[in-house]
Amino acid sequence: MEKRRLGRTDLNISILSIGGLYTSSLAGGVAETRRIMRRSIELGINAIDTAPAYADSEKTVGEATTGIDAPLIVTTKLGGRPQPFDPQDIVKLRYSVDESLRLLGRDHIDILMVHEPDRPLQYPWWTRYDPLEGPALDLMDELKAAGKIRYTGLAGTTVTEMSSLVGSGRFDVVLTAFNYNALFREAETTIFPAAKQHDMGIVAGSTFGQGFLTRRTDVTQRPIWLAEKRAEQLQAYYDLLDELGMPAYELCLRFVIGSPDVSTIPIGCKTIEQLESSVEAASKGPLSEDVLSRLNEIAAMLPHRPYEEPMILPLGKDYVGPGIANMGAAVQVGKLELTNR
Repeated sequence: MEKRRLGRTDLNISILSIGGLYTSSLAGGVAETRRIMRRSIELGINAIDTAPAYADSEKTVGEATTGIDAPLIVTTKLGGRPQPFDPQDIVKLRYSVDESLRLLGRDHIDILMVHEPDRPLQYPWWTRYDPLEGPALDLMDELKAAGKIRYTGLAGTTVTEMSSLVGSGRFDVVLTAFNYNALFREAETTIFPAAKQHDMGIVAGSTFGQGFLTRRTDVTQRPIWLAEKRAEQLQAYYDLLDELGMPAYELCLRFVIGSPDVSTIPIGCKTIEQLESSVEAASKGPLSEDVLSRLNEIAAMLPHRPYEEPMILPLGKDYVGPGIANMGAAVQVGKLELTNR
């Protein structure tokens, strides 16, 4: 499998890596994770991204990788543990890293990322922004000096504040989720240039849009939160897939692989079959110029996401969006109700 330079680190990382959300009890648990990890190494994958927030992923990964001697780049995160979480408490942050090491069964973490420091008002990570300061940075400096972590990073889902944090120059790697895929391109003009200026490695998360890009829905039955232009765009995307006769996961992966700025793409595979399908798709390389041109035209139909649109499009589910909730209107398009906060 192709390896790419991970920014200013000394790591060469496989273009596909394992996303840790489903290497947990949310999917096949230890047994299936062990099978996935062993097969992924056979296929040339050399990295996994996990986090305390991903259910019991750290523990599952630790147990599943016991006895595996192949080099493995392991990323985990700061955030959400212990509860109540306080990012201003360096003692508790230190405990969280020690717990990650224990659960993963490792003496060091290759990349420690701050998990979603960009969500407005979620957690007060920083004591100062210019220059950037806070207990998390103090701890990362301490852990680097002690050899417990090798590199630092950011993992977030927005672009404006994330770009500002990237611009601090304090981090080695950035994971951007939901901002660079077949239809969403915000990171291209925000996070990517800022990261490249500081020679940071770029990890493209949520390439499949947490499933909405690979799972079709009837957009003619448009829920009230879904912009008319988004519905038209999705239909054009479906039509392109039909014309090409290409699986959606293949189109999504090959689109992101075509970006020279991206170092790796974490894939959230639940089974070996999903892993092998993704690797086969990636082996075909970037999309052809004509297909890429047409996909770019479809993405340009709605270059900026509407305010009412949630981070993960809950197509086929109930959703009450901002503003809509205040009007007392519920959208009945499935069995699950989600509220955007």
